[in-house]
Amino acid sequence: MRLLVTGGAGYIGSVVAAMLADSGHDVVVLDDLSTGHEDAVPAAACLRRGTIRDDARPVLATGIDAVLHFAAKSLVAESVAHPALYWEHNLGGTLALLEAMRVSGTRRIVFSSTAAVYGEPEHVPITEADPVRPTSPYGASKVAVDTALAEYARMHGIGAVSLRYFNVAGAYADAEGTWRGERHSPETHLIPAVLAVARDGTAPFRLFGDDYPTPDGTCVRDYIHVADLARAHLLALDACAPASHAIYNLGSGTGSSNLEVLDSCRELTGLQIPVQVAPRRPGDPAVLVASSEAITAALGWRPEHDLRSMVADAWTFAQLTAASRERAGG
Repeated sequence: MRLLVTGGAGYIGSVVAAMLADSGHDVVVLDDLSTGHEDAVPAAACLRRGTIRDDARPVLATGIDAVLHFAAKSLVAESVAHPALYWEHNLGGTLALLEAMRVSGTRRIVFSSTAAVYGEPEHVPITEADPVRPTSPYGASKVAVDTALAEYARMHGIGAVSLRYFNVAGAYADAEGTWRGERHSPETHLIPAVLAVARDGTAPFRLFGDDYPTPDGTCVRDYIHVADLARAHLLALDACAPASHAIYNLGSGTGSSNLEVLDSCRELTGLQIPVQVAPRRPGDPAVLVASSEAITAALGWRPEHDLRSMVADAWTFAQLTAASRERAGG
């Protein structure tokens, strides 16, 4: 199949694009490179630099069979400070993409959604039947896209699958041995942030809150390896049914505390990573864990990697990236 991966130069999008290319698909990546990295795009893929608002229609006209949609802004704090930016890009851009799909006759889309749609849950594990109550414009924009997908499925026969994932981590090596991992600026994700402290020997890692009602007092989050996540997108692509919109959570079903993540990073690196405890961040729930029973029942997906594997792969990628920077600087 000829596939369009929007946002395919970003962390998750590039891993999915690589896995698709390794599976023999003809992959086109559309990315404006505002946050993505050109060298993350698989060599076998065709990179079109541009936005989904302005450039999706001519790309789709080249005979695209389906879309995997990752192009979005995704910083919660930024969305609170600049909500209009998130509505314009995440919802406005997706509406432009869906209209371009309607015009071109492209009838399948897999959408990269988020657990942020649930806000602060009443219970865990969270299921797809639980209410969506986002606490940020970022999460709200993703809910709005789900509504749009359901309407385009109903009115225009598009088949859509939304994947709501929790904390993605780890790195992935493609068939050529090229590694892809997290390169965010600023880095807001726990595992790469801890590993950055381990690698650079900089100031202590700031741990937000150690007085939560959890076994060790720190937040518990559900982590999923990026390779498991990418595999779910390939399964979802094959499951897009005409005139339907399906929603699935992706997670481990258990969760790991911040201290457990820290201990795993210390074990894998062999380094005593210093920590400074800081006050809780407003709005951080004590526990966020997903139920993935629905996608297991429907598509047979299960996570195959544990926390140790995520940390090990992330550490490999961090070391390779640091070595590459040293060579470039030297």
